[in-house]
Amino acid sequence: MELVSIFLLCCTGWLTAGSLIWPVVLPLAGSLLALLWPRRSGGIALGSLAAAVVASAWVLWRVATQGTLIYALGGWQPGLGIALRADAPAALLLMMSALVALAATMYAGGYFGAGPQRERFWPLWLLLVTALHALLLSADLFNLYVTLELLGLSAVALTALGGNVAALRAALRYLTVGLLGSLAFLAGVTLIYAAYGTLDMPTLAPAVRADPPTWTALALMSAGLLLKCALFPLHFWLPPAHANAPAPVSAALSALVVKAAFYLLLRLWLDLFGPVVNQPAAWLLGWLGAAAVLWGSWNALWAPRLKLLAAYSTVAQLGYLFLFFPLIAALPPGAARDAAFGALLLLALTHGFAKSGLFLAAGVIQQRAGHDRIAALGGTARALPLTTFTLALAGVALIGLPPSGTFLAKWLLMAAAVDAGAWYWVLVVTAGSLLAAAYVFRLLGHAFSAGEGGERKLVTGRTELPALVLTLVATVALGLAAAPLWDLLGPSGPPSLQMSQILQALFA
Repeated sequence: MELVSIFLLCCTGWLTAGSLIWPVVLPLAGSLLALLWPRRSGGIALGSLAAAVVASAWVLWRVATQGTLIYALGGWQPGLGIALRADAPAALLLMMSALVALAATMYAGGYFGAGPQRERFWPLWLLLVTALHALLLSADLFNLYVTLELLGLSAVALTALGGNVAALRAALRYLTVGLLGSLAFLAGVTLIYAAYGTLDMPTLAPAVRADPPTWTALALMSAGLLLKCALFPLHFWLPPAHANAPAPVSAALSALVVKAAFYLLLRLWLDLFGPVVNQPAAWLLGWLGAAAVLWGSWNALWAPRLKLLAAYSTVAQLGYLFLFFPLIAALPPGAARDAAFGALLLLALTHGFAKSGLFLAAGVIQQRAGHDRIAALGGTARALPLTTFTLALAGVALIGLPPSGTFLAKWLLMAAAVDAGAWYWVLVVTAGSLLAAAYVFRLLGHAFSAGEGGERKLVTGRTELPALVLTLVATVALGLAAAPLWDLLGPSGPPSLQMSQILQALFA
């Protein structure tokens, strides 16, 4: 009996110490099993990603209660082996990734049906999730490069599953851009290793100095990541790739893949290269973000197809994230800076859930109507009321209306801009929100108009519910229950965090 107790204690300790590996190992094992048993691949994917959600929730809970987690695989010291690291931002994005991947998996089971395309999809899909989770938890620059490359190659292969000429062309362009970005990132990693002799980020952070090799490395790595996260004017590859990929793939590309590149860029600029980054560089990213907000929103307004509208909207929503770079760099340490960083993460999370739901809803419409031409979507509200409601909820989040998390994030973004003396950011946010309202109401106007769609039958909840749940998280959960986010990030938070207080101040 005592031996059994000791064994159980040892297993519990190992599971607790190695909790960071499970969000990576589970989808990887699922990918291998899906290759071995292709006929069972859908069930394998659903089971492995459901388990990955539980593992990610366990990581998030441990980070919330214990702080930053570090785990060295094989017992090797960081710098010699592979080290995994999870802090609050990584754990939050890991949780979002697992939930979006699970919802898209539930949807994809009905989207692909039977056939060779389905069997090719599942191993690639699980490999993409594996690479994404490994990237979010990696603490070494070379491991980040490897996971970034695996993520890009998986995304390109999934994009090509669209099968038509447009999808293949988009995948080839995506591959070219991805390889250029990866090579630039690898060149920067090589310079860092030559200058400092280590690639472990916690070890590098206090040793980084402002000298030409470091500046060059930062420029190369940033350029590669800007290509991958499609910041204007490097966004040319994103709209065709997202618009022509299968709907569950588009959801992952928009919500997760480009967000991973942005997360990595944020880590480099704030955690690793803090002494090197200067105000002009941060403001350059901010102005490019402002251009992305306006350009992406304007093109979304005139997009002829629903998925193309969603793709250009992704360009615009990514632009909002880059508006935070100069503000965080300009604000002194304190509550205002912490509030801006929390708003940045809240906006990234809200966009991830809302845009994935929007792409899944677009896939439902495309399959049932046979197209996604906005001008020909008349009657959709009658034929697909739940999907139309999902589109409306996603629109609430994209515009930034209460009670969505975007409303709270944009409010804090504008407050940080005023504190930093950048009042013109308020004009950019306002213009982007008005343009978002215009393209959302244009879409809904066509959906509620009379047309052939009104004669179509309702679809099953299996394909509609995942998108609805994702948009509800973006518009309700992240808006009305955002306070724990700041509790997780740190003790200091904005003084007017509660939604009720902000609404009272807004409409007083």
